[in-house]
Amino acid sequence: MQPRNMSMSGVVDLAAVKAAGEAKQKAEQARAEAARTGRAPASGARLVFDVDEAGFQQDVLQRSTEVPVVIDFWAEWCEPCKQLGPLLERLAGEYAGKFVLAKIDVDANQMLFQQFGVQGIPAVFAVVAGQPIPLFQGAAPESQIRQVLDQLVQAAEQQFGIVGAPLDPQDAGEAEQEAEAPAPAGPYDALLEAANQALDSGDLGGAVQAYKNVLNDDPANPEAKLGLAQAELLRRVQDLDPQAVRKEAADNPADVRVQIRAADLDLVGGHVEDAFGRLVDVVKRSAGDDREAARLRLLELFEVIGAEDPRVTAARTALARVLF
Repeated sequence: MQPRNMSMSGVVDLAAVKAAGEAKQKAEQARAEAARTGRAPASGARLVFDVDEAGFQQDVLQRSTEVPVVIDFWAEWCEPCKQLGPLLERLAGEYAGKFVLAKIDVDANQMLFQQFGVQGIPAVFAVVAGQPIPLFQGAAPESQIRQVLDQLVQAAEQQFGIVGAPLDPQDAGEAEQEAEAPAPAGPYDALLEAANQALDSGDLGGAVQAYKNVLNDDPANPEAKLGLAQAELLRRVQDLDPQAVRKEAADNPADVRVQIRAADLDLVGGHVEDAFGRLVDVVKRSAGDDREAARLRLLELFEVIGAEDPRVTAARTALARVLF
């Protein structure tokens, strides 16, 4: 497995996808509990917080599946940063949970600075559902910043179904304390942790078997289903020569087995739409066992990305058109 750092190059970070799936499940549980008790979900409690490289996965990537995360890249020596920072913090309070503000000191976090391709500071980005979005660079009038934030909040809701958690800032301290309380252990936590460790260490066969063991007892377990899809995908591509497979696929467009292998490589390489489009096209052009093999592989790749991803939704619609 690759390190759990966010890649800005377009490569699918399968560990990040897994973490996002876990975060979505927890968010749904939190919203259900909030609806039952009439209290605001605690996940939106910290409206403004500092982020470093070690905490980026949890504080930004995972949180971005619940609420848009605005990132303020700043430095102590940057005078415009000292003007923009307080304004963004005040707006985070006014928007009351529609987005949260992550502050990153570029001097202390050079890797994040470089990964986002920041050219100068202050620079403001957003992350929504794990996807980085550049917003603006340099100081800007408050009216323009509000317009950008409004567009971000609207896009997060319309494209990803992410609406944040409206929160009274005065309640943030209490809600954050509740969020820090450890969740009760589930019946499969130990087995899933062992499976996750096997996946991260590259023991793909062990990970596949461990996830299957959980699914034998709990067929609908979302983490085990996602982990199994990831492990099986990585096991399929680990011995492939990407250049040779892509050439073979280009030279033999009617060879379904080759196209399926190429789709696996497309997905691992971050070309999600290409992988889905390739297999939808194969289903359209083939018949019998070949068609069924392509259809089933496409469904497996949907599991890797997640049913809520808009790219999966679009591909399901395209698949339905060619099937029916």
